[in-house]
Amino acid sequence: MDPTVLLDADRIERTVRRLGAEIAADHPDGVLLVAVLKGALCFAADLARRIPGVDVEVDFISISRFAPDSGRVKILQDVAADVGGRDVVLVEDIVDTGLTVAYLLGQLEARGPRAVSTCALLDRPRRRIVPHEVRYRGFELDDEFVLGYGLHVHDLYRNLPFVVAGSRADVAVAPDCYVPALYGRGAGLRGAGGRVAGGRTEEP
Repeated sequence: MDPTVLLDADRIERTVRRLGAEIAADHPDGVLLVAVLKGALCFAADLARRIPGVDVEVDFISISRFAPDSGRVKILQDVAADVGGRDVVLVEDIVDTGLTVAYLLGQLEARGPRAVSTCALLDRPRRRIVPHEVRYRGFELDDEFVLGYGLHVHDLYRNLPFVVAGSRADVAVAPDCYVPALYGRGAGLRGAGGRVAGGRTEEP
């Protein structure tokens, strides 16, 4: 299966601007963005620059994968900023089962922020295990396996300026199988506009 472009760079840019405007309108006194490493790094960097007219601070948090035997995780890198009494937005590349977001929100809420919410470029609500509404949502996914703009397999494809759908089975066998097509070394990249739903407002 050749990779297919779901979200090109222009559509991502328009959506990040929309999300930035929504965050600015809701947090006129300033906001602390807490980006979940490593996947949200690209998105958070662009988002911070698209929040107009308010003070923005960026911090980072990272957790281990859920242990298959216990479901437990641990914080690998914690937020350095004091979140007490502040407006905090947790920034994710994708929200899927909701387990990670639920854990991280619990950690942040225990530190006494004035408000805490979630911003995600991609949301896959049909796979929720823990109910969670993403306040600032870029696009809604179905079951696509996605790569690019922070999303990766074995740390490949993070730096792509667009998001593609591919085959989970293909990259499981050969993680670098899409490198020729996605980095301009082949002709396997196809476009597919309009397969992903927008968030609060539908993107053209």
